[in-house]
Parts: sequence; C-alpha cells; structure tokens
Amino acid sequence: MSADNSPSSKEGIILHAGASRNELMMTAKERGVKNYRVLNKQELSDVLKNIGDQKAVNAIVAGAVARWKSGWGKKKDKTKVKA
Repeated sequence: MSADNSPSSKEGIILHAGASRNELMMTAKERGVKNYRVLNKQELSDVLKNIGDQKAVNAIVAGAVARWKSGWGKKKDKTKVKA
C-alpha cells in the first residue's frame, strides 16, 4: 500500500523555510501560476500557500503585475522623476 502524499489542488504547498526564489518560481510554474516571474519571494510564498484559493492568488498576482508595469515608461517621464 503506497500512500499518495502529493498535495491536492485545494491544499497549500509547503516548502522548506530556506527555499530559494528560484525553487519557489519553479514550483509556481509547475502549478500553473500566471506571471510568476514578476512575483517577489514573499508573494511567491503567499501564492503557493493559497494555491487552492484562486481569488487570493489572482489578487496577489494582479498587485505584482501592476507594480511591474509601473516601472515601465517613457525615458522623459523617468528623468523628470529623478531630477
């Protein structure tokens, strides 16, 4: 009798405390998380803990995407901010 210990899609994924961002990104990719590349380490951890709650995952990813998009702009706009 072999027990299947893999987490279901409704359960959070528990990774060891010292998991690197790369490990978290690969796990998120395997789980089908969209835009996992723009998530920081804390957001990746939160997404993987809440993988069964799609609304929570979407909210975290949307916030990260908005933050990422805000970093892009015209060169003129960026130089005004720096000056």
